[in-house]
Amino acid sequence: MSAERELFRDNVRRFLDEAVEPHYDGWEKAGKFPAALYRQMGDNGLLCVDMPEEFGGMGAPFEYSMLVIEEVARGGFLALASNLSVHSDIAAPYILHLGNDHQKAKYLPRMASGECIGAIGMSEPGAGSDLQGIKTNAMPQPDGDGFVINGSKTFITNGQHAGVVVLATKTDPRAGAKGTTLFTLDTSLPGFKRGRNLEKIGQHAADTSELFFDDIKVGADEVLGRVGGGFGHMVDELPRERLALAVSAVGHADGALDRAIEYTTTRKAFGQALASFQNTRFELAKCKTDIEVHRAFVEKCNALYAEGKLDVPFAAMIKLATTEMEGRVTDACLQLFGGYGYMAEYPISRFWTDARVQRIYGGTSEIMKEVIARSLVGR
Repeated sequence: MSAERELFRDNVRRFLDEAVEPHYDGWEKAGKFPAALYRQMGDNGLLCVDMPEEFGGMGAPFEYSMLVIEEVARGGFLALASNLSVHSDIAAPYILHLGNDHQKAKYLPRMASGECIGAIGMSEPGAGSDLQGIKTNAMPQPDGDGFVINGSKTFITNGQHAGVVVLATKTDPRAGAKGTTLFTLDTSLPGFKRGRNLEKIGQHAADTSELFFDDIKVGADEVLGRVGGGFGHMVDELPRERLALAVSAVGHADGALDRAIEYTTTRKAFGQALASFQNTRFELAKCKTDIEVHRAFVEKCNALYAEGKLDVPFAAMIKLATTEMEGRVTDACLQLFGGYGYMAEYPISRFWTDARVQRIYGGTSEIMKEVIARSLVGR
């Protein structure tokens, strides 16, 4: 298995070198990836790789999907890692685990091929971490056949290209968490509208959008999971989402360190390479140790998830620990570049700005601490 995994890793790196690296700066300026990139990745077996073959996936072990995210992040393409994670490791598993036969047949094969891009519609202008506060609603149609959806979402990754949105709604506003229901929303339906592509301080190529829903009629067969069971379903899917973020954090930090090592061994100051100074050497050593300690934790959590044993508190721990580490490492590596680290032409600057949001989306570091604390001492 190790030899097969490393061969797969080589294929991922080759694809990134040939199909991503030459175009990435242009995509950053454009503010989104071309939809054709997803089809290219699908053709190369890099989307939904652990999905069963009957739905178009490779049926590979879960770790292979994480390997794709890790290598994309290590290459310095964290925006792409974020988009891919939402598509392959959040939206697709929701449909695979909760969907009915109609939903699986309609969406999963096209998601594996890259023909249909997936997004998650949860955050709203007035509800981020507190998803019980969402206002988007799905009310039963008067004739009893399906639902009518109204509302809006914001900060939606893949929003500009999404063909399907796993959408969190309120079906009973008086029932609190028990009034939340998930839907698969086909974005070709009348009443769906994409808002502006939001400008961010980092991850520019990751399209991040507002979405609007105006009297969208959906059949009952588009309910994902149980009516009223949405909040519980979201909790159940959190471990994979946060583990994917942890994997990208370790890969991204590793990529930043690679660039810092390359720079400090070739750049000279006072007649000698920067890497010959004790401070530089100690900073590199500290970063490497930080990365490897957290890589070991990620590998443990990968194994737990594969066995169905990764719980919500442990997933919060791995997300908190790795993204905080990523922030430390990318900042230390940028510092080693001196003034050049602050110049946009040097990729290390993108590592630094792209990493910042990792401590925010998928649950802020503060929310992760609260989740962990509740598992220890209650509320």
